[in-house]
Amino acid sequence: MKTFKNSLAAVALFFALAASAATVVVASPTADSDKNLQGQQMLKRVRKELVTLPHYGVFDNLAYKVEGDTVTLYGQVVRPSTRSDAGRRVAKIKGVGRVVNNIEVLPLSGFDDSIRAEAYRAIFNTSSLYRYALGSNPSLHIVVNRGHVTLEGVVGNRMDKQLAEFAARAVPGVFSVTNNLVAERDERKVR
Repeated sequence: MKTFKNSLAAVALFFALAASAATVVVASPTADSDKNLQGQQMLKRVRKELVTLPHYGVFDNLAYKVEGDTVTLYGQVVRPSTRSDAGRRVAKIKGVGRVVNNIEVLPLSGFDDSIRAEAYRAIFNTSSLYRYALGSNPSLHIVVNRGHVTLEGVVGNRMDKQLAEFAARAVPGVFSVTNNLVAERDERKVR
């Protein structure tokens, strides 16, 4: 009789543990999907705050990473106020606990300013590239640091990416061009 009770207790314990484990497994995907949804909403809010900065423009490049409640900001800006405004705005977003502001403020330089103006004209006067300068937030950004040009952002196809690089390389005084543009059409094929 005692063995029967022990066996019955063991079976009851087994079912109780199995039921609690099943509950955890069922609850886990929901928790993960809630976290994923919150993470996606956080990404959208951070992006919105950054692209609506008053002095954010074609000569600035901002990027970010969200890990839990910590947002890390990256990139390069021409004005120190853009850097501080970005950090301040992101810190005010609900759910952000900490902001790490790694945005670099580019040095003041008349030489770089002239390259910026010439690169802007060269790139956006090229046949099909003018459309990337339209709107309040251009999709193609030109970062100039001590004569070195970096192209950042998104263009429609590989040809536009190459045209932008060729135009930037033709600007007098440019030491090098780094082309980090993403061709949207080519990215869709990869996925």
